[in-house]
Amino acid sequence: MKKIAALFAIVLLIFTSCKKDDNSNEIDTEYPEIVTTANSAPLQCGVLTRGQTYTFKATFTDNKELGAYSIDVHHNFDHHNHSTEVNQCTFDAKKTPVKPFLLIQNYDIPTGSKRYEATAQIVVPADVDPGDYHFMIRLTDKEGWQTIKGLSIKIQ
Repeated sequence: MKKIAALFAIVLLIFTSCKKDDNSNEIDTEYPEIVTTANSAPLQCGVLTRGQTYTFKATFTDNKELGAYSIDVHHNFDHHNHSTEVNQCTFDAKKTPVKPFLLIQNYDIPTGSKRYEATAQIVVPADVDPGDYHFMIRLTDKEGWQTIKGLSIKIQ
């Protein structure tokens, strides 16, 4: 009886110690990606018109699982810099904001997504200050890694 119990214990040990090949225990160390193409909107140095509605478009990807994203539009009347793009835009003269446009919006991404085609409606009020703005996209994956894309745009 002891031999059967010992044999059972050895077989059990062999089966429970086998390594799984599903990579579920690997630590995620990769940042998610924000992919913009000619079909994305807005683009670096893009122009939005007051009183109009625009559709934000970008593609998000991650090696494991995406989490959420946010959009932040704020004035750049003092010419501070968040741009992540290589090409520079032409800026208006520095000015003091009177009624600047400000938009901060968070969006969820469906659970389990490794690729997501993001779209969101952006309404630019007719009575906001025209001028230089930043359009910030923040993308976070399920593990908490974050990628930021900072675009310089104009509102006219």
